[in-house]
Amino acid sequence: MSLFESELEIKVPFHDLDPMNVVWHGNYVKYLEQSRCDMFDKIGYTYYDMKDDNYIYPIAKMSMKYVKPLSFNQKILIKTSLIEIEPAIIIKYKIFNGVDIVFEAESMQIGINIKTGESVYNAPEKLLQTLGIYNEK
Repeated sequence: MSLFESELEIKVPFHDLDPMNVVWHGNYVKYLEQSRCDMFDKIGYTYYDMKDDNYIYPIAKMSMKYVKPLSFNQKILIKTSLIEIEPAIIIKYKIFNGVDIVFEAESMQIGINIKTGESVYNAPEKLLQTLGIYNEK
């Protein structure tokens, strides 16, 4: 089950290609970051909101599966699903080339208190509220 889902369409830019004329594998992480930022914008809880709440969420773990290559100017659709927000943010991603899945990934982000540098396992209240989740503490 997903707490929130979003989609982002982009075109593969020329500068993302490797000498074999396909998207260099490291650029897929950049596409995931674009879709993650877009998803949080659509949720209404941006990276600026996280910072205002004294949270940062660095990537702690990521798994990726490359299925088919992407090429220049290809339109891709990135489907992003927010799976969990406590004790960590878990996001699943699927990249489509129109019909087929070409890439799948999952990331785990750990909450860190900016002021103390300590791990935080509870989501910020504002994030809970924007998702319609109410803390019963």
